[in-house]
Amino acid sequence: ICALTLSPLCVSARGQAVQAENVTVLEGGTAQISCRLQNYDGSIVVIQNPRRQTLFFNGTRALKDDRFQMVLFTPRLVRITLTNVSVSDEGGYFCQLYTDDTHHQVATLSVVVPPAVPTVEVKKEAVEGGEVELTCVSPRSKPPATLRWVRDRREIAGVISQQENGKTVSVSNTIRIPVERKDNGAALSCEASHPALVGQKRVRHYSLDVHFAPTVKIIPPQGILREGDSLSLTCSITGNPLPRDIQWSRVNDTLPERAEKTGNILHMSRLSQSHNGTYLCQAHNNYGRAADHYTLLVYVSVPPKSHPAIAHPTLPSSNPGAVVETHSAVPYAMIGGILALLVFTVICVLIVTIWCSVRQKGSYLTHEASGLDEHGEVQEAFLNGNDASQGKKEYLL
Repeated sequence: ICALTLSPLCVSARGQAVQAENVTVLEGGTAQISCRLQNYDGSIVVIQNPRRQTLFFNGTRALKDDRFQMVLFTPRLVRITLTNVSVSDEGGYFCQLYTDDTHHQVATLSVVVPPAVPTVEVKKEAVEGGEVELTCVSPRSKPPATLRWVRDRREIAGVISQQENGKTVSVSNTIRIPVERKDNGAALSCEASHPALVGQKRVRHYSLDVHFAPTVKIIPPQGILREGDSLSLTCSITGNPLPRDIQWSRVNDTLPERAEKTGNILHMSRLSQSHNGTYLCQAHNNYGRAADHYTLLVYVSVPPKSHPAIAHPTLPSSNPGAVVETHSAVPYAMIGGILALLVFTVICVLIVTIWCSVRQKGSYLTHEASGLDEHGEVQEAFLNGNDASQGKKEYLL
């Protein structure tokens, strides 16, 4: 008799032999269990499961389990198939050959269980300034899966633990990381690798959910607000969770009658000075509250002053609501020309006056010199004693 062994071949005294082949299959797949015969002479062939229950007796079904099918029975090869394999089917399947000496071989069926997509467990909610504990779990695999945490393509070291669950193993990887509000929405991933995945990975993506107090900011309008204008104030709010109840108020006063509140927007139409004041937007969640204020100052519209100067006609505007400003035309060029002409005339008069004065003084000096010459001649005649025959001459100087 051949003993139970993992030897692939057992030979009887007559030279008959049986050979079994080990099989590895994925859970849920189909396994083929083969028994090879040598020098088969028609002896009885029996195939049994790991619990030593007879499945087939010379090609005839002995166990009512439709997952097992006899697909081949020849003098050289006996083959059965097992569909929808589970880990409970794992073990040794016996190929027995009954001759004068009964002997058998065992075909070992190994079932591989690839991991499913891992799950992420959060011990407690993440709060700004605190720490969050995340656990990645692969509840069932065989052999054990390998888990790792990744953030921004960098692995985060964690604490790995394993727990057997029958023939499968549960694997977990736990990390603890500090969090701030900027980490809210940060992407992490837990990757599970396994020989049965042939280089691929099962990945669970997770976004950090960091809770923090709200922030509030009122977005003011642009430009100056005047009587009759409309105003819309938008309250920009952040927070996790996002505040649902937004409160609008006016410091030391009630909101105007025509103020309309729609969520985070406060709208007021036909503004007047009665709308002046400081407006508050407030919001809160379970982690705090925040507020922002806006001071409204409505200017009084002053009508433009009219000028008595020449008014130019206003061109029609394509916008019927456009305001066209009328300017008076001042003849600055004409006034400048007149002033220049006056200055030129004064300069010319001065030049002529100076020229005439110089000429008159020169003429006076000439006549005075001429009188002196005549006076000299008279004096010379008196001194020389002119003849009596010469008549008396009188000279008037």
